[in-house]
Amino acid sequence: MGEPWRDRARRAVEWNWRLRSAGDPRPHYVICGRDALAYYVARAMLESELPTGGARVTVIVPERYRTNGPDVAGLRGLRVVRSDRLDVATFEAAGLAGATGLALLHQDDVGNLHAALCAQAVDQRVRQVLRMFNGTLADGVRKLIKAPVEVLSDAEMAAPAFVAAALGEVDPSSFQHRDKTLRVARRADVRPQDVVCALAHVTEQQRVELLPAEQAGADLVLAEVTGQPPGTEVAARRLVRARRRRRPMAMLLGAVRGFATRKIGVAVMVVLAVIAVLGALISRAEGVSPVEALYLTLVTTLSGADPDTTKSADAQIMQVVLNLAGLALIPLITAVVVDGIVNARLALHTGRLQPARIGHVVVIGLGNVGTRVMAQLREYDVEVVAIDKVPEPRGATLARQLEVPLIVGDAALPETLAAASVADCQALVVASTDDVANLEAALAARDLRDNLRVVLRLFDGDFAERVEETFALGVSRSVSYLAAPAFIGALTERAVITTIPVDRHALPVAEVPVAAGSELDGRPLDAVNRDGQVRLIARTPAGGTKTIWWKELDPRQVIFAGDRLTVVARRRGLDWLTRQCAPPAPGKAPMPHGHVGSVPRATDQEVAASAPGAVHPVPAPSSPADDAGPPAHGVEAGHRPVEQGDDIGAQHEPGSSAARSV
Repeated sequence: MGEPWRDRARRAVEWNWRLRSAGDPRPHYVICGRDALAYYVARAMLESELPTGGARVTVIVPERYRTNGPDVAGLRGLRVVRSDRLDVATFEAAGLAGATGLALLHQDDVGNLHAALCAQAVDQRVRQVLRMFNGTLADGVRKLIKAPVEVLSDAEMAAPAFVAAALGEVDPSSFQHRDKTLRVARRADVRPQDVVCALAHVTEQQRVELLPAEQAGADLVLAEVTGQPPGTEVAARRLVRARRRRRPMAMLLGAVRGFATRKIGVAVMVVLAVIAVLGALISRAEGVSPVEALYLTLVTTLSGADPDTTKSADAQIMQVVLNLAGLALIPLITAVVVDGIVNARLALHTGRLQPARIGHVVVIGLGNVGTRVMAQLREYDVEVVAIDKVPEPRGATLARQLEVPLIVGDAALPETLAAASVADCQALVVASTDDVANLEAALAARDLRDNLRVVLRLFDGDFAERVEETFALGVSRSVSYLAAPAFIGALTERAVITTIPVDRHALPVAEVPVAAGSELDGRPLDAVNRDGQVRLIARTPAGGTKTIWWKELDPRQVIFAGDRLTVVARRRGLDWLTRQCAPPAPGKAPMPHGHVGSVPRATDQEVAASAPGAVHPVPAPSSPADDAGPPAHGVEAGHRPVEQGDDIGAQHEPGSSAARSV
């Protein structure tokens, strides 16, 4: 029987690709993954404007797979190899030998390690970038793999954004570079002399302007750390102090409420009310003191009383009613005890036996991201309660070590949310990998309290945007979107130091070396800055060990080959700077300084404008796609890994919007 026509067509496409790729000078990258992170990395590599004119990308995906976010196999311009195993044969079919880089982006630490060893058997010179959650295993990988290797954790990169959103602060995004520690802060929270550069300004139309030309009016800045704690830490300390001032009676009543069912509690309260009323009547009728009346009431209720026909009719009636109340009270007390014991055993088994809490943070989903969020909150001494459907999720062991209660159950059910005291919590972080379950949990929590701060993780960008508009829910950043620039930088050997999340965008901080004969070799420093795209914050001279920071930079200083430029940039701005710093193509004479090349800029004007105070032309605002980032509202938007995962589309890019309290 002849092979199916689809297989024949696929083989023809692959054969044509191999013919077309022969002698292709463009670098070849192989990406293994099926979720949003693989999508963003592959798309960015296809769109990148490298000095050689772009890149060839091959993606290895399983034969049959289901993705809840953007489909990496649906991107145009890349080669798709389908295989359920990442072994030597698969890598040979993908043309790994001679490739520039390999990205292993599955949500399986051991599987990625095995794939890295197989890739090493095919070509030891290929640069490998692995996605891993386990830090201990990551350290071992660096020793096992002989090829150049970089191990990154997307969950670790994105967790600070979730923590900051839960505490109502901006993402601190602190990082150390050379001899300084820098962090993101509101301008009002830092001294003017500590401001490195402006990151974002919110316009009157509530739009975010990145790397604005007007530095003084920016709302969000990059600042030097000078001993003041970041806003997230301050907010955490404030929350801890408030927790210590809880009302003890409220906590006691909450614990009593959770001991028995509502119906039994109501019955007990009714019987006790009857006894109290009769005790007061006895005190008045017999003219005894309240203490004596209490004694008579309790003795009559609990043990009965000898009949006395000489008493008045009213006294006899009250005595009979008290005896009946005593008969009802004893079984009710027994029912409360039995019900409490049974509920306690069930609650201990499911983790639902929890005292009432106030001012804590509830984390739903202890996967990669949820576990990191929980750990960082506990580092700040913030009380955390975790919820997960699975009795032993990935973060269960760490939760026990940190003494974080784990409630096993469906977070969309009112009883599960009540067990976690969601109505009285500081914030709810919904970080599981199921969009529908996340939305259900967020809406159920909002039913308990309208003003509850919700940090919601969604993967599909368009869905996230519509949810935010329709339900007015706070949305979080896209995990894969935040992590993608670091993976791209590692794959292309760019020194991406960190990624700064700003609203739904991500700004990479990178150090770019200047090659001899490049466009910027011999140009003034001011040629690096581009409003809205690139901002120079430091320069390390060639052969020097001392870094010249923003305070001492003179825009008229000349750039020399070997200098290393540290910048904050958007993705396209970083692509442009990389091209400007790259050596000239082989067989191509170095361009004279001032040549425009492929960059839309007026070089002569720039040279003339290199003096301090000169006015620079402002480039046209770029579209959101310039950042390869999610649309204005992301929650793992447009993104959606299978956490398995965590979470940049040309039309509606999956987004990441700063989590807002509503």
